[in-house]
Order: sequence, then C-alpha cells, then structure tokens
Amino acid sequence: METTTTELNAPDDVALADRMKSGRERILSELKKLIIGQDEVVNQVLLTLFVGGNSLIVGVPGLAKTLLIATLARVLDLKFNRIQFTPDLMPSDITGTDIINEDVSTGRRQMVFAPGPIFANIVLADEINRTPPKTQSALLEAMQEHRVTIQGRTYELAEPFFVFATQNPIELEGTYPLPEAQLDRFMFHIVIEHPPEDEEFDVVRTTTAIIDPHFTRPVNGDDLIAFQRLVRRVPVAEPVMRYALHLVRTSRPKSKQAPDSVKKFVAFGASVRAAQYLVLGAKARALTSGRYHVSFDDIRALAHPVLRHRVLTNFRAESEGVTTDSIIDELLSAVPVPKSGM
Repeated sequence: METTTTELNAPDDVALADRMKSGRERILSELKKLIIGQDEVVNQVLLTLFVGGNSLIVGVPGLAKTLLIATLARVLDLKFNRIQFTPDLMPSDITGTDIINEDVSTGRRQMVFAPGPIFANIVLADEINRTPPKTQSALLEAMQEHRVTIQGRTYELAEPFFVFATQNPIELEGTYPLPEAQLDRFMFHIVIEHPPEDEEFDVVRTTTAIIDPHFTRPVNGDDLIAFQRLVRRVPVAEPVMRYALHLVRTSRPKSKQAPDSVKKFVAFGASVRAAQYLVLGAKARALTSGRYHVSFDDIRALAHPVLRHRVLTNFRAESEGVTTDSIIDELLSAVPVPKSGM
C-alpha cells in the first residue's frame, strides 16, 4: 500500500520512537503519584503534547483539571502559568505590555516590555468562557503562530508551547461562548467526568492525607519537540487518510453522503482542520502504541475529541436532546471502514 511519507526505518528514527513510547509510559507513572484514574483524559492530553497542539478540557469543578495540567508541567519540568479568566481581564493581562522603566543611576526613563503570563511553555486558560471575546482572541495568535504582537512588535514564544483551556459546562450565566473560529484551533475537546466509585474513593483517601510526591523528569522540552517532528513523518496509507477525510466531509449537512441525523440536526460540520488533527493524533497514537503506521482504529478512537467541538448542532437537536457525541456515533456507523485496510 502506498504511503504519504517515508517509512520510519532508520536506526535513529526507531530509537526516537522507542524513546517516545517509553517516555509516555514513564510520564503516566509519574502522573499517577498525584492523578488517580481519568486514563483516557490523560492519554488525550499527552497526545496533544506529542502533536504540538492545544486542547480544551470541559468538566464540572473538582475533577482535577487544573491539577492535571500543573502536575504535567512539573513532571516535564516546563514553565507553567495559569491564567484565571474573568470578565474584567484585558488582552494585555495575557500578552504583556510596555511599561515605563526608570534607571535608578541616571534617572532616565524608557519604555520596556513586561511579558505577560502567555510567556510560558504550558499555559492553562482557566474558565476561558468567562472573559469577553476581545480577551479570548488574545490567545489566537499565540495558539496558531507561537508568537504575540504588541504595539507593532512581535515576540516569539519559547518552544515547546501549549495552551490548555478549561470550561465549566454547568454555570452558563455570565459566560461568553468561544467563537467557532477559536474553537477550531483546539486539537481536542476533552470531556472529563466523575470517576467510578472505587477511583473516587481513592481520590478522597489520597487527597485527605499528606501528599509530597517527588517527580523524576522522564521527558523534557527538547524531547517533546523531537517527538513532534517524528510524529509528522509517520507514514499514513492513502485509504486511512481518505477515511479520516470522509468522516469529516460526511459531518457536513450539505454533503450527499451525510446521514439523515446530520442533515436533520447539524448546522455546520467539521472543517478541514478536523481531518488534519485526526491524522496527526492518529500518528501520535500509533507511535505511542509501538507501531510505525496508522490504522483505521487510530482514526476512529480520536473521532469524538476531534469532532465534538467542530460539529455544531442546531436548535432542533437541542430541543430533542440530541448530543454531538451521538451524532459522531452515527457518523462512525455510517462511514464504512475499507475492507482492504490495515
């Protein structure tokens, strides 16, 4: 089967792929010193890092969204900043601004740039929907270009750079829903839910005792950058890539192949960026599973987190209680997996 990229058969590539797989396992081991359960959530967060994307984490308060990202930054020894989004937050509170600085020896004053909290390796935008669109948009350039522009001057952000944003789905009063263009820039929409009873019991038992974990550093920032480059070189067979694209195109109500549920309940389907992230995420999933090629199962496993914030339902879906996840389930059933696939 023809592939779109060169096979990963060089010794250096194989060694790096093995280091990525073992690095993921060691990161998971370190995270478990503080984070209990939520395996699929943690897996999607790590895939975000290995691809070099940004992700949105949605869940009710108290499910360790902030703790997970802060702990991950500690494990990776990366600079971490948390920004609490509020209605009065200004764009300059995120990006930074020019301030007057006085030289105490000469008394001379000059304008100098004071970097904002966006200047970190991992930025947590906490409750991003609690601030107006003007401030939300301050993240756009940083997320897409890894740089910020203030008063005509551009400042590059240190690599690696990731934004994780959180939302609380139950308190909607006084919130500002993210525009579709900004939602589309998040690789995954990660849903974090209450854990099973046994895991919740372990959470209560552990967090009500003294916790002072010591973390090793299994992976650093340079490793992540190398992993991201390797991910983009993973081969993808044309039928697998076309399957990912077909899923995305079928999510659009104007598509001739769209199932009845999409035509009935979807206002806007997924963009081409969804197909890009499906393929990139599947590449990273394959490597962390010890494989050097992407399978149809890799694509299917990531369909929900990639599509759920890109398939926008209409009023009829809301009135009838039809969820985006249920529509994605129907897409996965409606789009056949090629029989000659991998």
